[in-house]
Amino acid sequence: MPDSQPSPPPPPPSPRRRRPRYAGKYPRHFHEKYKELQGARYAETVAKVIASGKTPAGTHRPIMVAEVLEVLAPRPGELAVDCTLGFGGHARELLARIQPGGRLLGLDADPVELPKTEARLRALGFGADVLTVRRSNFAGLPQALAAAGLAGAGVILADLGVSSMQLDDPARGFSVKHEGPLDMRMNPQRGQPASALLRRLQPDALARLLRDNADEPHAAALAAALAGKSFATTTALARAVGAALPRLNEEDRGLSIRRVFQALRIAVNDEFSALETFLRQLPSCLGDGGRAAILTFHSGEDRRVKAYFEAGLREGVYAACSREVLRPSPEERRANPRSAPAKLRWARKGG
Repeated sequence: MPDSQPSPPPPPPSPRRRRPRYAGKYPRHFHEKYKELQGARYAETVAKVIASGKTPAGTHRPIMVAEVLEVLAPRPGELAVDCTLGFGGHARELLARIQPGGRLLGLDADPVELPKTEARLRALGFGADVLTVRRSNFAGLPQALAAAGLAGAGVILADLGVSSMQLDDPARGFSVKHEGPLDMRMNPQRGQPASALLRRLQPDALARLLRDNADEPHAAALAAALAGKSFATTTALARAVGAALPRLNEEDRGLSIRRVFQALRIAVNDEFSALETFLRQLPSCLGDGGRAAILTFHSGEDRRVKAYFEAGLREGVYAACSREVLRPSPEERRANPRSAPAKLRWARKGG
């Protein structure tokens, strides 16, 4: 018999690849929150985060959904507009209620989050026949309606809050939770970041900005310390705000830090001007009997919405508007602390 050839040795086993880990029990950096950023894969983790009263990273929990739906009363066959699409939570509920035969136009100025939201809504089965998405600030609503060949909306919603996706991402520079560039632009492709705005402002102008945009009681002292200075990161600015107010306790310093960030964000994105443009154009975008609802998150926004709605009621543009502001329920505030400052006002066009 011929000599038998020895069998080749088996190949070595492939090394087992471990999934990425983060240091400690909870992730410290946004990019390490892989479980929350992969919600479909780690649903149990996401559920635990929500149960603890927090918002999972990379997501947003729509605010006052039941109240919004009650005042807007969307009906099958209507044209609805979500002027601030965000994560798509409100839009999803509106789309469900305007079917069959209805259509929704969704607007958002954020080029980072808008494609993700459109993809999520498309995956839920909302095709081009029922959902049109445009990258636009809500002040461009008339142009967006015209471009889509639409007119006379039955329902228009604007949620003026900053989304959790923007707040939680350090690269956007909206929050001091993690260090990031001092940017704050809703559309990072346009305008100047907050760092550039601070460098060019004089103390008097910055003090007015802090008072007008955030009702900051220490505006003069903060303006003297911050105006014309260079702050590259969110944490550098936060430290400077705290150092400028040494006599305040930690809680009050924290409030001032948040107010400074709010005031700069409003200025960087020209939010008040955009809101006033939107409010002026709103009646012409509503059909007869159309309903509008606006969620605001600080007094400057709410004062403007209230004034425009009440003026429209006096002039006969609106047949009715909210007499009292609506607030989140105690249960919602406990479950989602970011809802706490929300205020909801509505108006209905005559006809």
